[in-house]
Amino acid sequence: MANASDPSTYPGSNVNNESFHAAVYYREKKAGVLTKTGAGYEFVYDPEYLAETGARPISLSLPLRVEKYESSRLFSFFEGLLPEGWLLDLISATVKIDKNDKFRLLLHTGRDPLGAVSIRPAEGTQE
Repeated sequence: MANASDPSTYPGSNVNNESFHAAVYYREKKAGVLTKTGAGYEFVYDPEYLAETGARPISLSLPLRVEKYESSRLFSFFEGLLPEGWLLDLISATVKIDKNDKFRLLLHTGRDPLGAVSIRPAEGTQE
Protein backbone atom coordinates (compact mmCIF):
# COMPACT_ATOMS: atom_id res chain seq x y z
CA MET A 1 0.00 0.00 0.00
CA ALA A 2 1.23 3.52 -0.78
CA ASN A 3 2.57 5.67 2.03
CA ALA A 4 1.61 9.32 1.53
CA SER A 5 4.96 10.57 2.82
CA ASP A 6 7.15 8.16 0.83
CA PRO A 7 7.03 8.55 -2.98
CA SER A 8 8.86 5.25 -3.46
CA THR A 9 5.70 3.45 -2.31
CA TYR A 10 3.44 5.07 -4.93
CA PRO A 11 1.69 2.57 -7.17
CA GLY A 12 3.62 2.45 -10.43
CA SER A 13 6.79 3.83 -8.86
CA ASN A 14 10.30 2.97 -9.85
CA VAL A 15 12.68 4.15 -7.17
CA ASN A 16 15.77 3.89 -9.39
CA ASN A 17 14.76 6.57 -11.88
CA GLU A 18 12.12 8.36 -9.80
CA SER A 19 9.40 7.98 -12.38
CA PHE A 20 5.87 6.77 -11.80
CA HIS A 21 3.85 4.80 -14.33
CA ALA A 22 0.17 4.19 -14.91
CA ALA A 23 -1.47 1.99 -17.52
CA VAL A 24 -4.13 3.77 -19.55
CA TYR A 25 -6.99 1.64 -20.86
CA TYR A 26 -9.53 2.41 -23.55
CA ARG A 27 -12.48 0.24 -22.67
CA GLU A 28 -10.68 -2.96 -21.64
CA LYS A 29 -7.66 -2.63 -23.94
CA LYS A 30 -4.37 -1.20 -22.78
CA ALA A 31 -3.97 1.92 -24.89
CA GLY A 32 -0.76 3.32 -23.43
CA VAL A 33 1.29 4.39 -20.44
CA LEU A 34 1.22 7.68 -18.56
CA THR A 35 4.48 8.47 -16.79
CA LYS A 36 5.28 11.12 -14.21
CA THR A 37 8.94 12.11 -14.47
CA GLY A 38 11.10 14.68 -12.73
CA ALA A 39 10.48 17.05 -15.65
CA GLY A 40 6.72 16.53 -15.95
CA TYR A 41 4.60 13.95 -17.73
CA GLU A 42 4.78 11.66 -20.75
CA PHE A 43 2.12 9.66 -22.50
CA VAL A 44 2.87 7.04 -25.14
CA TYR A 45 0.46 4.76 -26.97
CA ASP A 46 1.10 1.04 -26.69
CA PRO A 47 2.47 -0.34 -30.02
CA GLU A 48 0.02 -3.27 -29.92
CA TYR A 49 -2.87 -0.86 -29.44
CA LEU A 50 -1.71 1.28 -32.36
CA ALA A 51 -1.50 -1.82 -34.58
CA GLU A 52 -5.12 -2.81 -33.94
CA THR A 53 -7.67 -2.22 -36.66
CA GLY A 54 -10.06 0.44 -35.45
CA ALA A 55 -7.79 1.79 -32.69
CA ARG A 56 -9.16 5.07 -31.40
CA PRO A 57 -7.37 7.90 -29.64
CA ILE A 58 -8.14 8.22 -25.95
CA SER A 59 -8.75 11.93 -26.57
CA LEU A 60 -8.93 14.31 -29.51
CA SER A 61 -6.10 16.21 -27.80
CA LEU A 62 -3.91 13.05 -27.94
CA PRO A 63 -4.27 11.70 -31.49
CA LEU A 64 -2.83 8.31 -32.31
CA ARG A 65 0.91 8.37 -32.98
CA VAL A 66 4.04 6.37 -32.24
CA GLU A 67 5.99 9.28 -30.70
CA LYS A 68 5.48 10.05 -27.04
CA TYR A 69 3.70 13.16 -25.85
CA GLU A 70 5.54 15.29 -23.27
CA SER A 71 4.32 18.08 -21.01
CA SER A 72 5.56 19.93 -17.94
CA ARG A 73 1.98 19.70 -16.55
CA LEU A 74 -0.48 16.85 -16.38
CA PHE A 75 -2.20 16.65 -19.78
CA SER A 76 -5.57 18.42 -19.75
CA PHE A 77 -7.38 15.24 -20.75
CA PHE A 78 -6.12 13.35 -17.69
CA GLU A 79 -6.70 16.32 -15.39
CA GLY A 80 -10.30 16.34 -16.60
CA LEU A 81 -10.75 12.81 -15.23
CA LEU A 82 -10.11 14.02 -11.67
CA PRO A 83 -12.82 14.96 -9.18
CA GLU A 84 -13.25 18.62 -8.30
CA GLY A 85 -14.50 20.78 -5.45
CA TRP A 86 -15.92 19.15 -2.36
CA LEU A 87 -15.52 15.65 -3.84
CA LEU A 88 -11.80 16.24 -4.40
CA ASP A 89 -11.49 17.52 -0.81
CA LEU A 90 -13.34 14.47 0.54
CA ILE A 91 -11.32 11.92 -1.44
CA SER A 92 -8.04 13.66 -0.69
CA ALA A 93 -8.73 13.69 3.05
CA THR A 94 -10.08 10.13 3.14
CA VAL A 95 -7.18 8.48 1.30
CA LYS A 96 -4.56 10.93 2.61
CA ILE A 97 -3.33 12.06 -0.80
CA ASP A 98 -2.46 15.72 -1.23
CA LYS A 99 -5.05 17.21 -3.56
CA ASN A 100 -2.22 18.74 -5.60
CA ASP A 101 -0.71 15.28 -6.24
CA LYS A 102 -2.76 14.77 -9.37
CA PHE A 103 -0.92 11.66 -10.52
CA ARG A 104 -1.62 9.72 -7.33
CA LEU A 105 -5.21 10.95 -7.27
CA LEU A 106 -5.59 9.79 -10.86
CA LEU A 107 -4.28 6.34 -9.91
CA HIS A 108 -6.70 6.21 -7.00
CA THR A 109 -9.82 7.47 -8.78
CA GLY A 110 -9.15 6.45 -12.39
CA ARG A 111 -10.14 2.79 -12.17
CA ASP A 112 -13.87 3.49 -12.25
CA PRO A 113 -14.37 6.24 -14.81
CA LEU A 114 -17.54 7.74 -16.23
CA GLY A 115 -16.20 7.33 -19.77
CA ALA A 116 -14.26 4.77 -21.75
CA VAL A 117 -10.78 5.57 -20.38
CA SER A 118 -9.52 4.12 -17.11
CA ILE A 119 -6.21 4.52 -15.28
CA ARG A 120 -4.60 1.65 -13.39
CA PRO A 121 -1.25 1.05 -11.71
CA ALA A 122 1.27 -0.22 -14.25
CA GLU A 123 1.86 -3.98 -14.36
CA GLY A 124 4.16 -5.29 -11.67
CA THR A 125 3.11 -2.66 -9.11
CA GLN A 126 0.72 -2.80 -6.22
CA GLU A 127 -1.64 -0.26 -4.78
